[in-house]
Amino acid sequence: MGYGSRREIGGLARAGLVVLDGRPLRDADQRIPVTPDLAGRLIVDGEPLDPPPGLALMLHKPLGVTCSHKEAGPLVYGLLPTRWRRREPALSTVGRLDKETSGLLLLTDDGALLHRIISPKASVSKRYQVSLDRPLRGDEGAILASGTLMLEGEERPLLPVTLTVHDATRVAVTLTEGRYHQVRRMFAALGNHVTALHRDRVGGLDLPADLAPGAHRIMSEAEIARVFAEG
Repeated sequence: MGYGSRREIGGLARAGLVVLDGRPLRDADQRIPVTPDLAGRLIVDGEPLDPPPGLALMLHKPLGVTCSHKEAGPLVYGLLPTRWRRREPALSTVGRLDKETSGLLLLTDDGALLHRIISPKASVSKRYQVSLDRPLRGDEGAILASGTLMLEGEERPLLPVTLTVHDATRVAVTLTEGRYHQVRRMFAALGNHVTALHRDRVGGLDLPADLAPGAHRIMSEAEIARVFAEG
């Protein structure tokens, strides 16, 4: 779970920093059953025990960070507690948002959950708030809904996309695919340019208003279920 090596955990225990049911647990070799209530009973270095594998998070991705383990510059994993970056299995993003896109990003160490969300069969939608460089012409909604728009360099058209117009240069789009830079490329194909892009919904799960840019929180079972229930 990333707390440290066997030797480091032994040091925490000897220092009285592993507390079970209110009592310091000084024998690091003692075996503790992993039960659903363990996080409420075991304190490590002053904080409740992290959830075991099966962890799912929502993160408000800020601009300027990258969804990668290896690229140069600030990474989304740097926004998480250091020990979470050492968990096994590793946390991975559920899809990606590019460096200049902000908004709702999901992460999990549950491979089955990750593939269930991104599987084309699941058709989990994503909603983006889009700012455009030039005013709309008026025919964009019909073109996107038709399922006929082709992106440069591709051989099959986009699946239908829903366009909601806020004003001449601000729209929301809801799509079920996740092609490379899809929103930016489809507006380029329509003769426009995206100046700002923010994802505020995945499936039926909205980005919480109280989750600040750069902040994250563990998802509840109800929140995970909302990903698969269209809002």
